[in-house]
Amino acid sequence: MNSPSRLSLIAGPCAIENEKLCLRIAASLKKTCDKLGINYIFKASYDKANRTSNQSFRGLGLENGLQILARVRTDIGVPVLTDVHTEQQVAAAAEVVDALQIPAFLCRQTDLIAAAAKTGKIVNVKKGQFLSPQEMGNVVKKAEAAGTKKICVTERGTTFGYNNLVADMRSIPIMSRFGYPVIFDATHSVQLPGGGGDKSSGQREFAPVLARCALIAGANGVFIETHPDPEHALSDGPNMIPLAEMPRLLANLVKVHTLAREAK
Repeated sequence: MNSPSRLSLIAGPCAIENEKLCLRIAASLKKTCDKLGINYIFKASYDKANRTSNQSFRGLGLENGLQILARVRTDIGVPVLTDVHTEQQVAAAAEVVDALQIPAFLCRQTDLIAAAAKTGKIVNVKKGQFLSPQEMGNVVKKAEAAGTKKICVTERGTTFGYNNLVADMRSIPIMSRFGYPVIFDATHSVQLPGGGGDKSSGQREFAPVLARCALIAGANGVFIETHPDPEHALSDGPNMIPLAEMPRLLANLVKVHTLAREAK
């Protein structure tokens, strides 16, 4: 993911709905990424612990979710990433996945970061919607203090009034100064938190625009959630990209990434 010449992609469905869906999405994205020369990491969550409503679908749980992630890893042959929400989940997840993700709302949880860092896995920390990019330097230092240099930081938008986020592209070069890969989360950056009353809404039409901007600003890769039928997805459908649109989008992003590197 440190390679300046190769675009990295973290992508998959928001939540693990079932095994068939995950295998379908992973196989499709791997085929496209192999063709385009993209470094691909499959992402899906076994538990969405921060849903707006208690009635919303959270996922299949730790045990069942990790079994599906292991199947994706072996059957499709791609590295996998998932969120961890408590220190107790870290060890079990680390036995299965290649990268552990600290959710944005938990990015200042010192013990959680330390536990993830001590596994030796890549730790991707998402910048909290409430933090400036400069403050993420303190988060990075927590991971370093726990003994790891396998760190990525992800920009996912900043709270901008009620039910809205804004993606400040200055955060990309600022966080790059920490010395680790910077990923831009294109789909969560267009989320409208709580915008649907008892659920979040989103504006997926702007995700490709922001992804291109982030690559021009110097991001090493992009994070995109996708689904064959976003309108019927069980989590974050309004901001996910339809799976059928991903080949064209990724081809475009590869071109932008190449131009951005040539312009340096």
